[in-house]
Amino acid sequence: MKSTKIVFGIVFLVISLFIITLTFFRVFYPINYREDIIACCDQFNLPKEVVASIINAESRFDKNAVSHKGAIGLMQLLPTTAQQVANDLGISFTPDDLYTPSTNILLGTYYLYTLLDRFNDLNTAICAYNAGPSKVSTWLKNSEYSTDQKTLYNTPYKETNNYLNKILRGQRIYKIYF
Repeated sequence: MKSTKIVFGIVFLVISLFIITLTFFRVFYPINYREDIIACCDQFNLPKEVVASIINAESRFDKNAVSHKGAIGLMQLLPTTAQQVANDLGISFTPDDLYTPSTNILLGTYYLYTLLDRFNDLNTAICAYNAGPSKVSTWLKNSEYSTDQKTLYNTPYKETNNYLNKILRGQRIYKIYF
């Protein structure tokens, strides 16, 4: 009788921990627009878990998010950047299109693809997504931040260092979803 209670207690504890873990992941690492992420990442040969992590970090999957700097939508694109990316892709664009998840993910993913193509290092591209490619180009020339002028091992912006770590942490978790 006593051993049965212990077994039930252990089973209850294991099930409770499993439910708490699932709840944690769903709250802190949600996933929406999965099919759009997959399609765009497949098109541009990017890791799905990185794009999902960027969306989570940028907007927490809120398609209507607007930053204090004017970045819009899931991947928090500035309208000027989005217009340039849309031109490169040969698609028509208005700033309101950034509120459409499929368009925002397409433009944001392509933008990340161009950054990766430019810098040839995913971590450096992620830093450029956050701080801007011009700043990253400057940092790469500084031996305080890069020893090979190709990859960053640090940045002068604490926000960008934290952003990169957040994306990498999310990347590991989002691998579960893909």
